Amino acid sequence: MYTMNDHLSTHYTDQISSTKAEILRLRQRGKNFLVASLATFSFLIVTIVIYTIWKEVWFLGLAFLMLLAYILVRQMDIHNSTSIKEKENLRSVYEKELAYIHGDFSCFSAGENYLNPHHEYALDLDIFGSQSLFQRMNRTVTTGGSDLLASELTKTQIRTIYEIETQRDAIRELTEHQELCTRFKTHGQQKIIDTQHIMEALLAIRQITIPRFANKNWSLAVVMMMLTGLGVSIILAFIGKIAISLPIWWALVQFVVAYSICSKPLRLINKIVNQLHHQIQAYISLITIISSSNLQSKGNVSLIHRLTGNNHHALASFKELKRLLDDIDRRGNELWAFFSNALFMSDFFIIRRYLHWQDSYLMEVEKWIDAVSHFDALVSMATFRYNEPEAVEAEFVEEDKVVYSAKGLYHPFLGAKAIRNHFQIEDHHYYIITGANMAGKSTFLRAIGINYILACCGLPVFAEQLTVSVFSIFSSMRTNDDLAHGVSFFNAELLRLQQLITTCRNNHHTLIILDEILKGTNSLDKLNGSRLFLKSIASLPITGIVATHDLELSKMQEEYPDRFHNYCFEIQLSEHIHYSYRITEGVARNQNATYLLKKILNQ
Repeated sequence: MYTMNDHLSTHYTDQISSTKAEILRLRQRGKNFLVASLATFSFLIVTIVIYTIWKEVWFLGLAFLMLLAYILVRQMDIHNSTSIKEKENLRSVYEKELAYIHGDFSCFSAGENYLNPHHEYALDLDIFGSQSLFQRMNRTVTTGGSDLLASELTKTQIRTIYEIETQRDAIRELTEHQELCTRFKTHGQQKIIDTQHIMEALLAIRQITIPRFANKNWSLAVVMMMLTGLGVSIILAFIGKIAISLPIWWALVQFVVAYSICSKPLRLINKIVNQLHHQIQAYISLITIISSSNLQSKGNVSLIHRLTGNNHHALASFKELKRLLDDIDRRGNELWAFFSNALFMSDFFIIRRYLHWQDSYLMEVEKWIDAVSHFDALVSMATFRYNEPEAVEAEFVEEDKVVYSAKGLYHPFLGAKAIRNHFQIEDHHYYIITGANMAGKSTFLRAIGINYILACCGLPVFAEQLTVSVFSIFSSMRTNDDLAHGVSFFNAELLRLQQLITTCRNNHHTLIILDEILKGTNSLDKLNGSRLFLKSIASLPITGIVATHDLELSKMQEEYPDRFHNYCFEIQLSEHIHYSYRITEGVARNQNATYLLKKILNQ
């Protein structure tokens, strides 16, 4: 049967093939340009030599034409080389997406640097790390975009339904503009753009002492008079009215004035930002893509307006900054620095332009970079949505309680082989889930949590239907000891439960997801402690799902039938164990640990 994955695989394979063919064509053109540049340069040399021998003027004209042809061919070659790099980056994007479709996520950052074992749910729900949700979703081309994507997946602040739907609409619109998303992603294929580095550099140059008088009208008037005087003196010296030494000394004075006043701050600026040329150019490309897009959703329009509105256009600002960096970089050539200052006082004008840029744009740069980062994260989420066409949008309801009603729910990491389950969670109720090892309890709990996180991000969920309200979520499934700090496994569990209680007291409504409360103690103590814990938190605004092997805990339903409910993942024991992975009402009766151990011992 032809599936959606097959369709996407065919799509990406076709794109890779066509891009490879285009690269081969461009490389052949590059060879032709190389031959043409050698030929035009050779003809240029020959015509110059012939002119020096025969003194025919038309050879000089032919030499000039060869020079123009050579320059034109070189420019076309440079443009062709740029096109090859763009196509190679495009091919890289498609190859990575094809790898994703085939279940290989190793080419994407796993976000290990965002791992926080104390986060409310990130560790338990596989938000970060190898094979994680972040790794499957992350296509960011800037570190700022990566940070923002991580923040979206771990945001504990309650969002409004309006915020969720606004982001959902922005993601949906970008999903329909995959060509735009693909062009955006090409800019991070060689090296991700270091947003923090740019921000630190801009903050550092803000601290540099720069002669502010260069931005005054009177200083401009003085410099223009000096330049005019130099021009007049050169003309007078040329016609023999004054000695040639006067314009020479005048030019030397201009060099000394410009260099002594401006060289130090320019040198400091260059030292700080001389590594930013590539990244500034990349931001110019990204801002061009965003600001020229014809997006209409509220969220996307808001981002575009942040880059283009209020008479402070981000693209113009970054282009001017790029020109300033290029001019400052050219000062590294001492000969250029001398003549440009002696004749034109170029350092003064660079300082003046920089001060104008700083006064006009510097305070806006952080806002612009944040907008690009936000768009970067949205592109990643839109790509995830595009690659998962079978997922559906969750429905949010305005209810002041926990609402979670799922039909055909499954874990997003399992794909087509996943068993789908129906499940409904009522506010302030507790669900005790029993079952054998490997029967599907933990996966089901994670499916509940991760799909809710996806829904709150405005992303599609892996279910036939999911209706939820807005609430907080807290999990305790993977508690680890910390021997370096003298924290035992049992103590770590207690600290996690203490964090749970503190968090839930500060939240209006919380869904807690627990897998084996108090695993680090003996069976009877574990049972008594678990019962005590559940009874105690029942007074808090908490709704809970608890997976356990301890069948005695299911007797909570007998004591509190209006609050506690038993569900299970049952297995069938015969010659082979049959796992249904279906959740049903009741208490599991069949366990598999002894059964499997006997099989091992009898081998």
